[in-house]
Amino acid sequence: MPVTGRARRVLQDDPRPTFFTSAIDGAPRWAVGALTAAQAAALSLLTLAVPAVAVFVATSADPANADVAWTRAVAVATHLWLLAHGVPAVLDGAVVSVVPLGLTMLALFTCYASARRSGLATRVGLVASVGAYGLLAGVVGLVSGADALGALRAVLGGLLVAVPGIGAGLLRRPEAPPWRTLVAPLTERLTAPVVVGLRAGLLAVAASLTVAAVLTTLWVLAGYATIVDVVRGLSLDAIGGVVLGLAELSFVPNLVVWALAWVAGPGFEVGAGTRFSPGEVVGGPLPALPLLGALPDVQGGVALAAPALLLGVGALAGLAVHRWLASVRARDVLVAVGVTAVTVGVLVALLVEAASGAAGPGRMAQVGAQPLLVGLLAAAGCGLGAAVAAVPSDGAVRAAVRDRRERRRVGRARAED
Repeated sequence: MPVTGRARRVLQDDPRPTFFTSAIDGAPRWAVGALTAAQAAALSLLTLAVPAVAVFVATSADPANADVAWTRAVAVATHLWLLAHGVPAVLDGAVVSVVPLGLTMLALFTCYASARRSGLATRVGLVASVGAYGLLAGVVGLVSGADALGALRAVLGGLLVAVPGIGAGLLRRPEAPPWRTLVAPLTERLTAPVVVGLRAGLLAVAASLTVAAVLTTLWVLAGYATIVDVVRGLSLDAIGGVVLGLAELSFVPNLVVWALAWVAGPGFEVGAGTRFSPGEVVGGPLPALPLLGALPDVQGGVALAAPALLLGVGALAGLAVHRWLASVRARDVLVAVGVTAVTVGVLVALLVEAASGAAGPGRMAQVGAQPLLVGLLAAAGCGLGAAVAAVPSDGAVRAAVRDRRERRRVGRARAED
């Protein structure tokens, strides 16, 4: 069959993908990423704004609210949304800087859900989504009246929320590469002990928060009678009860972080001059909030053994290090345990910092715990527990100990000769 030199053309349903174009609908990938971020921000903001407007409509017949516009409800919801991203809010003249971690988790979830549903698991899609979310947070801050520093905090807070939320959502997309493939360039540059230490540190933080959550549940059960009395004393209607319940839920994760500070030893404060720790409880006048009825009133005795829980968490991380690490030298397990302790200390300190701040005027300007102290004690407790569980059972360490004993025995024998 003669060759004519004319190429045969084949029609295909799918266009050839390009770097900046989506193979789904032809839209630029950066535009799809930006729309994903806008959807995530709108979902979390509307989740706060719609109930606020509903409460305004339900209470509009009250003469006390006759001069209040519905935009006031939207403004309050916007300030709460920005507060969830780390921007201090001014509510009724009082500065509130403590981050409601429950609302932050809501923003994380909407980022995850939007990215999983509408995002594109590409580098351009990720950068566009994260960058657009940060810029949208900054724009919301400027529109709500924040200054340049407040807008910058909104951008940074938006980036901190968008990176894990949108990143996790994109990883669930069908076209997303496996997690191990993504982190391979980083893990190949790090040594095995460092990688194992990071993994064990994340495990220890998750286990510590689980212990704190269980402890918080016990506090709620122990203070149930006080919580019920506070709710009855407020004499709330159905709408007020729902609003108060949602507000309380937004600060439950904060109480979990405070419980972690309690387990670490230093404890926390809810108002200037107060202290709640295993060794001392100093109370004071508190706002009539049902959640505060769950504050612990135990001190001394068995409570003093609370830091031992971190030793147990560290032992769990140490067992993970022993299982995951194939030591070549004796110092490998020491490096892994050290990285585990540092990871725990840094993450716990960041969580405590986010869960602390000002919750109102006067005495309530001091709420939470000391991030640096709690982080150091958490790192020490988990690091010690991990060392006890991982170092003695490590094969390289035991071999090094045997070699040293043998060298000492040989040296003593030569000295005697």
